Amino acid sequence: MSISEVQQRRLDATPRGVGVMCDFFTVKAENATLWDQNGREYIDFTAGIAVLNTGHRHPKVMAAVREQLECFTHTAFQVLPYENYIALAERLNTLVPVAGKAKTTFFSTGAEAVENAVKIARAATGRPGVITFTGAFHGRTLLTMALTGKVTPYKTGFGPFPGSVFHARYPNLHQGVSVDDALQSLDDIFHCDIAPQQVAAILFEPIQGEGGFNVAPAEFVTALRKLCDQHGILLIADEIQSGFARTGKMFASDWYDAKPDLVTMAKSLGGGFPLSAVAGRAEVMDAPLPGGLGGTYAGSPVAIAASCAVLEVIAEEKLCERAIQLGAELMESVKSCHNPAVADVRGRGSMVAVEFNDPLSGKPSAEIARSVQKRALDAGLILLTCGTHGNVIRFLYPLTIPLEQFREGLSRLATILKS
Repeated sequence: MSISEVQQRRLDATPRGVGVMCDFFTVKAENATLWDQNGREYIDFTAGIAVLNTGHRHPKVMAAVREQLECFTHTAFQVLPYENYIALAERLNTLVPVAGKAKTTFFSTGAEAVENAVKIARAATGRPGVITFTGAFHGRTLLTMALTGKVTPYKTGFGPFPGSVFHARYPNLHQGVSVDDALQSLDDIFHCDIAPQQVAAILFEPIQGEGGFNVAPAEFVTALRKLCDQHGILLIADEIQSGFARTGKMFASDWYDAKPDLVTMAKSLGGGFPLSAVAGRAEVMDAPLPGGLGGTYAGSPVAIAASCAVLEVIAEEKLCERAIQLGAELMESVKSCHNPAVADVRGRGSMVAVEFNDPLSGKPSAEIARSVQKRALDAGLILLTCGTHGNVIRFLYPLTIPLEQFREGLSRLATILKS
């Protein structure tokens, strides 16, 4: 069957709301390489949107999954518990960047993790309000759409959304928002929208994902921690895209002295299998009543087995160190192209983004970003865009990518930027 025939089947069978970037269909993947149905090979610089920090089908992850499949695939942990759920929670409790004793619970998706973090915060504080930030992305459910700080395409046509959610400004010098501006916007919310004594949590991304890989300045995170301590508010770090060695540390929050009370995680936690988690200070995590947390598929034993292997791979293959090395080489390669449309190259470790502005007007240019993305795809290199204005290319290659293949990807990108 031809590609066009399969494409027509997709259009006939699935709704237009499921936007699809590529016009081919994947039939095989290995580490950082994909193949389509015609046998064409692609270098994957997307990793399933940061799901595959350990690469497609890592041998250790696959072996752990096969072993679990021989035992059982599902019981529902809250009915019939299993030991590897506990073992993974114990491991994450030693890794998660919160102060004091930690506890962890598991779900299936990032949106579930965020929603449950909000539930836990509300149960712990007895307060309704949640403050998040412009440019944020926290999911596609009704609550997480309310938390998300970007309208199109995520919120268009889906309202009304749950109340008691407020958006402050996120520091972004390219958009003229300083740390002081961001903190002033929080103060404005406290004076105009909701009293701080009614706010359960401030939810933020240490590095914004969909928002354009904007890195939170250290003084901003410190100020958030101080503000939360002052008013009895819980600080939630959304580490769904930035976690598991992507930034050069296990979590992006590890780069800061100030620590959150709760951390949400998903994506690369499961190494390609659906798994998410909320971890946090034990006394906060214990706030919901028994039965208040859970879900039929929450903490799938197959995904849990994969995750245990993922943590071993990160440690054994020193992926935090490798993320820093690869990211530095990528940033230097892009800068050396001297493309006048490149307004900024930023990030931490291998969570790197390139922002494009029109060289004449200086305004954000989604058109240039899309052009780079399309030409890269034509050259067999898969890239993703992001940013409030859609003018940012983000790089999320597997951290296990062979060095020769990584440099081939950089060479293809450089050819495009230089032209």
